Amino acid sequence: MNSEEKEITYQTSNSYSTLNMLTEATKTVWFVCHGMGYLSRYFMRYFKDLNPEENYIIAPQAPSKYYIQPKMHVGANWLTRDNTKAGMQNILNYFDSIFEAEQIPEHLNLIVFGYSQGVSVAMRYMAYRKLQCSQLVLHSGGIPKELTAEDFEYLNTNTKVKLIYGTEDEYLDENRIAHETERVKDLFGQRVTILHFEGKHIVNVEYINHLV
Repeated sequence: MNSEEKEITYQTSNSYSTLNMLTEATKTVWFVCHGMGYLSRYFMRYFKDLNPEENYIIAPQAPSKYYIQPKMHVGANWLTRDNTKAGMQNILNYFDSIFEAEQIPEHLNLIVFGYSQGVSVAMRYMAYRKLQCSQLVLHSGGIPKELTAEDFEYLNTNTKVKLIYGTEDEYLDENRIAHETERVKDLFGQRVTILHFEGKHIVNVEYINHLV
């Protein structure tokens, strides 16, 4: 048996979701990366309480969809351990296309927000594309092992970083929380604020509403 795995390049398409309108009244643009099992259009509900005139939300859609048992809801995920490098390159190209399509004015505040699995793709995109933002929000997710402080030296000195997690998160025990806390401090130093809440692996809407 002569088995060989080959690779090709081809053009594909993907959707993304937006909430509110990008107008002259807009003050803050959010680029929000959902967690495993979400669809971007449903992830939007966590941002619906933000002032609609001042906040414009962009939610990219993870490319790999699957059925979630037992009710067979459709969810999606960003990456797996298999062929991560090529998968991330596809995501980089996809995010590039979103930013090109949206043409976000440079004078607006940009918040890059990652939840759960979305933390890793958001951080890698920033590191690889040197994306400037006013805030980077890391909510209940893991920091990619390969990233270093040097990857983020390009950030403006006034860029803020927030680490948010639930103290009862079923995916983050005390050791993991301690590890991620040290990692974020190693990467970003004094610009980091740690925010925790009593709760499980859920999106904390109250913190979202107070980020602006």
